[in-house]
Amino acid sequence: MEAWVPLFDIFLNSPTPESEASRWLQQSFTTSTTTSTSTSSFLSLLSKPVDVAVINNSSDSAPTSSPHQLKCIMWIQTLPNAVQSRILSFLRVDSRRFCKKDLCLLANNILRGNQQLDFWVKKAAHNLLDVVSESNYNWVSSLSLESSDVDQVEEEFETLPSWLQNLNNAPSPILPWLPISYDELRSCDVRSTFVDDKQDDNCPMEVEEGGDSNGMEVENATVHLEDVPLDGEIQRKAISLKAQIVQFESTSKTISLANEICQLFSFNGGQEEGRGGSDPLAVFSLMEPWEADDETASILLSHLSSGGGEDILWQCQVLCAIILPKMLVLSDPASRVLVKATVDFCKLHQKASVDALLFPVIFRKEGINTHVCDVVTRIFRECLHTAHVSSFCQKLLCGEQASRRLVYLPSHRYLISDDLVWTESLFTLFQNILNHNVYLTEDSIDHLVTVAQKMADSIWEDALCCLERQSAQDA
Repeated sequence: MEAWVPLFDIFLNSPTPESEASRWLQQSFTTSTTTSTSTSSFLSLLSKPVDVAVINNSSDSAPTSSPHQLKCIMWIQTLPNAVQSRILSFLRVDSRRFCKKDLCLLANNILRGNQQLDFWVKKAAHNLLDVVSESNYNWVSSLSLESSDVDQVEEEFETLPSWLQNLNNAPSPILPWLPISYDELRSCDVRSTFVDDKQDDNCPMEVEEGGDSNGMEVENATVHLEDVPLDGEIQRKAISLKAQIVQFESTSKTISLANEICQLFSFNGGQEEGRGGSDPLAVFSLMEPWEADDETASILLSHLSSGGGEDILWQCQVLCAIILPKMLVLSDPASRVLVKATVDFCKLHQKASVDALLFPVIFRKEGINTHVCDVVTRIFRECLHTAHVSSFCQKLLCGEQASRRLVYLPSHRYLISDDLVWTESLFTLFQNILNHNVYLTEDSIDHLVTVAQKMADSIWEDALCCLERQSAQDA
């Protein structure tokens, strides 16, 4: 009962009880960790039977009989009439939160009572039945109250709606914007290649993720490139392809070049064991596909991404070998063909775009500039769901280093910083994210505010120093 005192205070004193009660109920469900404040418990409280003493005014009662008699009524009927009508009006307005069957029983029991009902209480009970019953207003007549069958409610409260139950066997995912489906996560052995910041710059680290019912278990194993030497034939082929990559002749020849690269890894249904044991990052380091012009890079990105099937690791390796190096050194506006190819890739491979492009490029050694900000903003706007962007920002600002997965070539390690470099363009990026109606988490907002305050102090100090130097020169 104590948990509902603030709500009844609203019904008693508020000039707008329906809206305030609805807001209080929503906040109570959000912050409460117990089941004491639920819609079912509220209706149970209102319908709780209570024995009350009623004055016996019957003229034929015996002189020796008691002047009072006990009568069983619902708890809501012990409240003042004004509060009763307000509660019933609130239940009508916010009926979607409550079980229709229970609401029908409550309203029917009030109307079926033998006591003299207040006009506004009776009207509020009728209005509530009007909303939740399926009797086509037959209950309006006092003779048809018994025909208001609460069993006509088709769907049980707190059960999945029929449209969601039908999607249980649907082949397509319910939330298509998610970067990876649950079935893919459970069926495939996802492997991602990272660079160990604590090891030598030429030492990539492979992280194997295996999911169980309780969470993700991560096992780290450091593998040196020199411990897994490339086959001599593969090295010669990679060096030969490098010369062809930097010489764009035609689209058809570039497509043939992409097919040769796929054959070099000997794809077998996109599975890693079918690549002949060669390390794709080592092969890409020899080929240097990032040196290709933007048109060649766009063609390679399109055809190489389709060559590996749905292998997330391969998509990450392709992206970090072709597009990421260009973004890390981008000093001019990116070409339209490169941006379009990148956006199209990120739409299809959202998980790879986060690990092999967005995270590494935001950790640029010099910080992101205006041109990088424009490309990243477009990826956020066109490729990722707002909830996915919010999760990305939370990991970027507040997450531990282990929660961020950066995929890049070892030779590009020197272009990536361990910490965020706050520039004006980075603040602009977060402004663009907020303008895109992305709701950041509370800890992300707190971190942004803290950084903004620190940056404001440093900028003000720099301005004072400049003013002091200028004054000294003028003197």
